Amino acid sequence: MKVKKLIVGPLEANCYILWDEESKEAVVIDPGGEGERILKAIRRNSLKVIYIVDTHAHIDHIEANDFIREKTNAPLAIHSADVSLLEDLEANLSTMMGNSKAFLPPTGVLKDEDKIKVGRFHLQILHTPGHTPGSICLYVDNKLFTGDTLFAGGIGRTDFPRSSLKQLQESIQKKILKFPSEVVVYPGHGPETTIGEEKKSNPFL
Repeated sequence: MKVKKLIVGPLEANCYILWDEESKEAVVIDPGGEGERILKAIRRNSLKVIYIVDTHAHIDHIEANDFIREKTNAPLAIHSADVSLLEDLEANLSTMMGNSKAFLPPTGVLKDEDKIKVGRFHLQILHTPGHTPGSICLYVDNKLFTGDTLFAGGIGRTDFPRSSLKQLQESIQKKILKFPSEVVVYPGHGPETTIGEEKKSNPFL
């Protein structure tokens, strides 16, 4: 599976475009801003976006949701526990960022262990609450997309509305650290890492 990373928005969130090179079917993970730039990357690679997936509903990961939906006609999926954040200006942090904004409801909702088929691949959904109640990670082809749950050398913040440090720690221990050391981690901000590297050197683990 091909992966394209775009660093978008003032908080430099990582938007990922994943696609099957044979079918050109694609999924956009966390369109957090700069919608035109994301769209150009989609068109440059002649992709057919069949899903937009939010790892969680904070403004820096969803700002271009509605734009990409309009331009691609792709359905938006998010975990059921984060649906209400899309229209909650405090909880989605848009008020804090000085850009109060509500977003359209999702086309469908996700739950733990759901699978999304993209070409020959299946993306497995892992519910990893903590940073938000509906935070998810996605696993496919030895790659783990962790949103703001786990970073290289860090973990997600839990000082926001509806965050929980206890839940975040449990999610990482029970859901993420079970993966083999060689699995590559693609976080919501910052550089890629591996499960093995984080087990060895992440001070929060």
